[in-house]
Amino acid sequence: MSYNLGFIGGGNMSTVIFRGILKNDTHPASKIWVSGPHLENLTHWQEEGANVTLNNEDVFKQCDIVFLGVKPGMLQEALRGVGDTLLRRLHDNPDLLVISMLAGINLDSLRKAFQVLSPQSQEINFIKFARIMPNVPMAVGSGICLYSFNNLGENMRHKLVKLLQSCGTCEEVPENLMDSLGSLTACGPAYIFMVIEALADGAVKQGVPRAMALRCAAQMVKGSASVVLESKKHPAQLKDEVCSPGGSTISGVSVLEEGKLRSTLINALEASTNRTKKLDPKSGNSK
Repeated sequence: MSYNLGFIGGGNMSTVIFRGILKNDTHPASKIWVSGPHLENLTHWQEEGANVTLNNEDVFKQCDIVFLGVKPGMLQEALRGVGDTLLRRLHDNPDLLVISMLAGINLDSLRKAFQVLSPQSQEINFIKFARIMPNVPMAVGSGICLYSFNNLGENMRHKLVKLLQSCGTCEEVPENLMDSLGSLTACGPAYIFMVIEALADGAVKQGVPRAMALRCAAQMVKGSASVVLESKKHPAQLKDEVCSPGGSTISGVSVLEEGKLRSTLINALEASTNRTKKLDPKSGNSK
């Protein structure tokens, strides 16, 4: 590989992407840089061959593709003091792709945050931006990562997709759908974990050992998801195929309907999406 890859922030999702890249031999660890405020939190990166630093400037100085993996409210702090370094780097090599993992921060807000670093400079406008929304299942190679971008050349787009595919499926989406669809894919695993826990508890209540109940519940959810994807049937049709007239399954489904399971999940996704939209500084409520 002729380019260096960087991460601003070495937290969970950055680590997931990093390890996916190494596992699939997509990019050598020796050409990967990561920065963070505490070196002790980056020990696992160093042990796996990456270059670690306390200074975000080093990442921008060394790398051609940079993942932003900080919390949305920390964006300005992450960019503090990097303006001059960034300008020198762009002067020598204008090809820089910044990939944001910041929930709720759209591409326009991201570009403006970088332009503030040097309002009078045209070099800042050379930066290419992409926005992604990864999720926890990427840690086991079964995730889905959404991405949006503006004005990426074919070469840059190919590099972006190749990196993201290291950890599972990736899908390009219009940016106006990123908050809602991203809430589904990124927040949804928490809802499903709760469903798995509750179903296992139901089995435990009937006398099943907890470890066995959790294992079977998780496998059942995994298998059910595979059926939806592979059969391409609507979930409602699949549900009807399981429900025999007067049987056990329809009796349970009736209880779920009484408990408003579907409307509760719909409302949960709406709440997550609304909260995500408030993370953008333009909303005036990014806390």
